[in-house]
Order: sequence, then structure tokens, then C-alpha cells
Amino acid sequence: MYPGGGSIKIYAGRTGLQFARRMCAYLNTQPGDAETIVFSEGNIFVRANESIRGNDVYIVQPIGRKPNDEFVELLFWIDAFKRASADSVTAIIPYFSYAKGDKKDEPRVSIRARVCADCIELAGADRVITMDLHSPQVQGFFKKPVDHLYAQSLLCEYIRRVGLVDDDLVVVSPDAGFAKRARAFAGELGRPVAIGDKMRAGHDENAKVLEIIGEVKGKNCLVVDDFSISGGTLIDIAHGLKDKGAKRIYAALSHNVLNAGGIRRIDDSPIEMLVSTDTVECPEAAFSGKVKIISAAPMFAQAVKLVHDREPMSKLFSRDNTTQRMLDMSFAEQITLADLAREKQ
Repeated sequence: MYPGGGSIKIYAGRTGLQFARRMCAYLNTQPGDAETIVFSEGNIFVRANESIRGNDVYIVQPIGRKPNDEFVELLFWIDAFKRASADSVTAIIPYFSYAKGDKKDEPRVSIRARVCADCIELAGADRVITMDLHSPQVQGFFKKPVDHLYAQSLLCEYIRRVGLVDDDLVVVSPDAGFAKRARAFAGELGRPVAIGDKMRAGHDENAKVLEIIGEVKGKNCLVVDDFSISGGTLIDIAHGLKDKGAKRIYAALSHNVLNAGGIRRIDDSPIEMLVSTDTVECPEAAFSGKVKIISAAPMFAQAVKLVHDREPMSKLFSRDNTTQRMLDMSFAEQITLADLAREKQ
């Protein structure tokens, strides 16, 4: 029984298990008993191994590295919980990769994020909790409530705690599309902004930074973005900043979707440190000397508590003892990952 008065159950799909365990550690509970079976031909079977009748159910499933399988599994979980008479079902999607498909900007293409939103609602979800959608307007694709969390407060607090904020720091957006968010980072840190002029020729992971707008000569630069897969844009702008006379270069990502090659390229690049959250599992990051992972799970757990207690989500961003505990647990998780890397070496 939860302090809000009703019973709460947190379950996880295959790719959300570690994240759900971190959420449950914050809430002092255990993940629900459930299983996913993938048959030899690829069919996915999900089952809750306990009664959930009348409970508020939260299913944790990032949609990231294998988005098609992960998305279908999420739909099956929502359907299973609704058919098992859950009182409500909330889809917790720490990273929603299909949010990139937010518009019809050329002929004969799908608005993929809208299709996904429709499917999640038709499966029976009553609410969605997610973080840093690539396009915030994707919230409007849903008719059900969407709680849109932001990694900014976690990342900025980490940047402050490791002592990177000084008079020489400049926050850098890799392109004009992320400039508004970069200004929000800069505002929280009290620092100026520079913007990269990026061009992408096709539907690939390769983009070229053409120019940098803003004063970066003799400055330390913090490049901020929502995600990276190959690391190409981050590394390209890092070289561009060095060419412009920047001193030290750091990076912060809301979601770490870097593949193994991307991690290696970051380690070989001018970027001295990259900090991101654990919304997508990235085992390779544990062996990088530069990539640091902090946990967003306590923030999602606190969001679940607020939803369950019928309290406003704005409390997540207050400076009280609860928020401080949430931040402390987020950074403790980073230490845990570092210890894990040493154990495996």
C-alpha cells in the first residue's frame, strides 16, 4: 500500500527492467512479478504473474535501441494490464525515439510519432510519462495526459557539482533547432549561449556543422543536445569549437543512445567529458573514460508518486528536501556504474 492511499504496481518490459529497479529503490518497493517471452520466430508474449485488479499500474519501457520490438512489447503490456482489470495504466517511456517523426516535411511520408501515439491510446494507456521528447509538440498527438519531464535540472546540477561552471563557460547548441533548449540550460547555469549551424543532407546519422555563431575563443564550452547515436554531430562541433579557439569542451545529453562506435569516437575526440542520463541502457559507457551516466529514475519515481498522490508535477522542480534526495540518488547511481566498470575490468 502506497502513502497516496491506493495500491501501486511498477512493472517493466525487457529494456526497462534496470530503470524500473532504480525507480523502485527510490520508492522503497519492488518491481511487479511479470515476464516477457520471445519465441523463435520473433513473436512476443507478456504476462503478469500476480493479480493487478483495481491497482494503478505503471509499465516502464524505453523505446530506443530496438524501437520496433520495444514499442510492440509496450502495446502488449498495456493491453494485458487493461484486460486484467487494472484501475489505471500509465506508460512510462523514458526515451521515445519515434518522437523524431513529428511532421510531414516531404511527400509520401508517415508522421510516425502520431501513429505511435494513436496506438498507445488504443491499447488502453490512461497516461504517459516521458522525458525530453525530440519535438515537444508530440505531446499534442495524445488525447490522454502526457507528463513531459526534462533532464535539464539533473544535468545542470551535475555540471555545477563537478565544478565546471565559471566565468569562462559557454553553453553551445549544435544547431538552431536546439537553441531554445540551450538557452534554458544557459539560463539555469547563468552563462551565455553559442549556436552551431548544422546541415543534414539525407536520412542518416551524419550532419555537418558549417559555422558557429557566438563568442567561444578562449572559453570552455558545454555542448548540449537531446540525444546522439553515432556521436558525429558532437565531435564535429567539438572540432569546430577548437578551430575557433575554445579551450576545454564538455557535452551533456538528455539520452545516451550512443552505439559502441560512438563511444569510441567520443573517447578519441576533443570532448573531455560527456554526461547523460540512463533513460536508455548503454553498457559500453561503463568502460569509457569520458562518458558519465547519472540516473533519471529517481525523477521518474518522484513523478509517479506525485501522479499517485494527485499532486502537481511542478513540485519536481522545487528546491526542497525531497528534490535534494532525488538529486542525491541520481548521482549515487553514477558512482554505482563506475564501480561496475571497475569490477568487470
